[in-house]
Amino acid sequence: MRKTTDLFLIDGQPMLAPDENMQVSREDIETVDSLRDESGFLHRFVARQGVGKWAFSYGHLSQQEYDYMESLFAGKASFVFTHSDGENSVQTIAYRSKHSIVLHRANDGQFQDYQFSIIAC
Repeated sequence: MRKTTDLFLIDGQPMLAPDENMQVSREDIETVDSLRDESGFLHRFVARQGVGKWAFSYGHLSQQEYDYMESLFAGKASFVFTHSDGENSVQTIAYRSKHSIVLHRANDGQFQDYQFSIIAC
């Protein structure tokens, strides 16, 4: 089984180490009052700035590895996501957005291209 890492925890449980080139981004959340006027100028009303999003990707997983990862998220609308901000370990209430996987070989339970994002609430 692939190694777990304490860099990323879901409710205190370690995730499997993701593949290289993991993407981390920040996004502003605008209110419904944000709009463009008649001239096309955007009037932004920002509710929150710099909301974190972490995109995870796993090229190949066994059935056991896939089951382990799914057990971390099972039945949870949100969870405590522990991650590093570069210097410190930080806890954030988050949720998992859309996830996808390809069943590569059905006869022996090999999966590929497991992808999902974790987004701060």
